[in-house]
Amino acid sequence: MATRARRLSTVAIAAVLGALFSPASGAGATSASITVTASTLTLVNVPSVSFTDTLNGKDQTPTATQAIDVGDATGSGAGWDITATSTTFTTGTVNLATTATTVQSSPTVACDAGATCVTATNNVTYPYTLPAAGSAPTATKVYNATANTGMGDQTVTITWQVAVPASTKAGTYNSTWTISLVSGP
Repeated sequence: MATRARRLSTVAIAAVLGALFSPASGAGATSASITVTASTLTLVNVPSVSFTDTLNGKDQTPTATQAIDVGDATGSGAGWDITATSTTFTTGTVNLATTATTVQSSPTVACDAGATCVTATNNVTYPYTLPAAGSAPTATKVYNATANTGMGDQTVTITWQVAVPASTKAGTYNSTWTISLVSGP
């Protein structure tokens, strides 16, 4: 009986060792997937622009910056355009020239805080003149994101400049600007 117990004990130890050191049965390859749904192309923030100038007897060109926040969550890589148009700067019956507002050099662009983005690659030529008339004319591209750029949340900072001739009458001049975001470069 001791021999038989020893044999059972040896078989039991072999079974335990075999279970510990043999590959797991039932393991196999599997797959996983994620569905990523496109969202929208949005102007998140377009602040107003305000210039200040003090006449000094000479022609002047005051500047002001405008940080335009763009959100491209389309996932398309189609790119986008920021377009702009305006009415003429007017105070009463006195106007600045319809070509008074310009952008002299390419705006800057940076990813928004907390966002990983592909910053826009711009191919608009500068200087740029903001279209202006009594009634706003057709908008033109002031900045764009070429195909496969501009994805994610980013801020485009434009430095606007207004030509104020020395002969300008003092007053508060107002203009209505329309800034739009359009899909495609």
